Amino acid sequence: MSHVGAPRGRTCSRGPRSRTLRSAVLLTTGVLAVSVLSGCSSPDEESDAKAVPQDVAPAARDKVADGGTLRWAVDAMPATLNAFQADADATTTRITQAVLPTLFALDDRGRPQRNPDYLESAEIVEREPKQVVLYKLNQQAVWTDGREIGAPDFVAQWHALSGKDSAYWTARNAGYERIEKIERGASDLEVRVTFNKPYADWRALFSPLYPKQVMGTPAAFNDGARTQLAASAGPFQLKGVDARSGTATLVRNPRWWGQPAKLDAIVLRAVPRSGRATALAAGLLDLAEIDRATADRIARAVKDADRAAHGAGTDTAPSAAAKAGPPPGAANAAPPADPAQARLLQAARLKNQQALAAYAAEQKALRGYAVRKSLEPAYTQLALNGESGPLSDDRVRRAVARALNRQELAEAVLKPLGLPAQPVGSHLALAGQQAYADSSGALGGQDTEEAQELLADAGWTRGGARKPAGPKDGTKAGAEASAAANKPAAGATPARDEKGGKNDVPSDEGLYIVGDDKPAEPAIGGNDGPEGTHVLAPAPAAAAQGIALHRQVQGLSTETDTDKGAPDQPKAQGGGAPGAYAPRGTAAPAPAAPAGAAAGPLGKDGESLTLRFVLPAGPDSESLRTVGDKIARMLGRIGIGTEIVKVPDDSYFKDHIASGDFDLALYSWPATAYPATDGRPIFAKPQPAADGSLLVEQNYTRVGTDHIDQLFDQAAAELDEKAARDLVKQADARIWAAAGSIPLYQRPQLVAARTTVVNAGAFGFATPRYENIGFAQK
Repeated sequence: MSHVGAPRGRTCSRGPRSRTLRSAVLLTTGVLAVSVLSGCSSPDEESDAKAVPQDVAPAARDKVADGGTLRWAVDAMPATLNAFQADADATTTRITQAVLPTLFALDDRGRPQRNPDYLESAEIVEREPKQVVLYKLNQQAVWTDGREIGAPDFVAQWHALSGKDSAYWTARNAGYERIEKIERGASDLEVRVTFNKPYADWRALFSPLYPKQVMGTPAAFNDGARTQLAASAGPFQLKGVDARSGTATLVRNPRWWGQPAKLDAIVLRAVPRSGRATALAAGLLDLAEIDRATADRIARAVKDADRAAHGAGTDTAPSAAAKAGPPPGAANAAPPADPAQARLLQAARLKNQQALAAYAAEQKALRGYAVRKSLEPAYTQLALNGESGPLSDDRVRRAVARALNRQELAEAVLKPLGLPAQPVGSHLALAGQQAYADSSGALGGQDTEEAQELLADAGWTRGGARKPAGPKDGTKAGAEASAAANKPAAGATPARDEKGGKNDVPSDEGLYIVGDDKPAEPAIGGNDGPEGTHVLAPAPAAAAQGIALHRQVQGLSTETDTDKGAPDQPKAQGGGAPGAYAPRGTAAPAPAAPAGAAAGPLGKDGESLTLRFVLPAGPDSESLRTVGDKIARMLGRIGIGTEIVKVPDDSYFKDHIASGDFDLALYSWPATAYPATDGRPIFAKPQPAADGSLLVEQNYTRVGTDHIDQLFDQAAAELDEKAARDLVKQADARIWAAAGSIPLYQRPQLVAARTTVVNAGAFGFATPRYENIGFAQK
């Protein structure tokens, strides 16, 4: 497993609790002060928020043609076929879902459901003295080599992922460390798993399930399954991966015992998102996740086809462009006297005509596609780095959060697509999931006056920035100001790249969040952070708010609340971490100072309150620039300045988010059916290492509390499902109150599908049923 240095913390957890070995550093301040908690959901309440339906052109199997090859776009060829390695990516997942056992698949509401192709039953059969789960396997389930799926496969996977043998380079192992033993049941088709301590998310285990040939030895695990699989057991099997052509081919599994796959083959083709419109128009793809611009092109093409059918013509034909005539003033312009210039002008006109003709041809070809849309099971958040600088004060973080109009941001992204535009109300679940509850009231909604009062209480005043502030030694994220002399008085400074050069300001178009997110490789690094970071003591008003907040949050807790009598204390600063789930993006444009904004940024001790807003600069994420622009304007209204810095996509997470080189950032987290397990490392308190650094997991905001960790631990060990969900909701309310990350909106999911493709498209939460995907009968 490769590691990337993280200068402010060790990011690779050696413990077994993390499902993915990514890390982060966090800081806690002494007071979680908020004016009201009236918006918090009671643990006894069930959310009535509905999930947006998937859009897959459903068809009964008897309406699906037998045969055919589906060409499906992916971002890249898989770095590995082992889903439990650090560099596993979205293509790894797509392949393993089609060729390996998934014991519990997710339904359209993100709930794990027993997969009858592999399991006749799976249930807890004993709770005392220890939890025992009994799996009864489908008696027809076999690997492609003819061997029955059985206990030896479960044992091999447990040994590989338990964390007890460091020779296995694992990146996902939560839950496996809780297993005490695995044994054969009453027959070869029964597997008994005994846990040494209760584990609520036991359904997350053994999916995907690999054959013992892959998990049996470190060599097979580390290297053998990176490019090929010794055996598989799904409706499809892997024929091969061709790195040169950028394709991975799946074919029908002749030993598959379930309903046979409708398709003969699925070809996964690596096509960058920026090239998918061209690939679709060229007929190279049948299915592809797309960005907003490509979706708009397909919509225009379909509209033009409808207009042409009614004799109205289209706007994309070359003749229409020709009718537009020359640009203003061109009619009176004399032809160039220089023959060379005349030839250049003629060549430019010819090139333009050819481009118009090519575009018109592409538009005509795009008429054969439809855009299927839903909400992706992932949300975009604003991350506030609480490691050091102004955001180490929880009052400043809360002021940032109270300045945001999350409804406006959600509408900017989702409303143009015709999708429900509701801000996400939970860090740990999405609308439609059983664990979802809107706990944003623990922090409060947009309130400019409240935000300004919080900043004043933290000591940031209008006159505090009069003395010029010079660079300090050992500055951290947000304190690395550069060339500040020409900054506007309030709002955002002009966007710049890492070299400090100003960039063109993009338009406000393109609100769709695109990019397939995948975890970066884990990293280990030293801790060179400052020692003894000062935490400001709250003023009496803030202290009163903090006491009120704690009491109201504790009102959500059960009688087993382990935090009673032990409020969270300020923690030492430090750490940094790598890897995450984040959309590719571009930096926000430089916004003008909004009307009614503060006359200048606030300041303290001669230093202005300016936050470093780091965004990726890739061409596929113009929407992030738009969202970042809006956020900068909102912050400018309360006197917080922003320095927007654009960085290359390939360094965004590794060199900035993971290492803590930011004050503000936008990135996404995927939803999960197992929030107690998967949510903990994202919001966990870092642990001190022997060398003085911090093990920081995935908490890139560096903000958390002991109580949050305790609630996660309790939820993971609670076998009563409703009680476990209640604990998750309590943890979410605490996370909101800490104001380290602010969920904004659920990401849109746009998929271009050939109109004849059925049972595929925008899947939403649901695990695809690959055997049902195909082409409609003619």
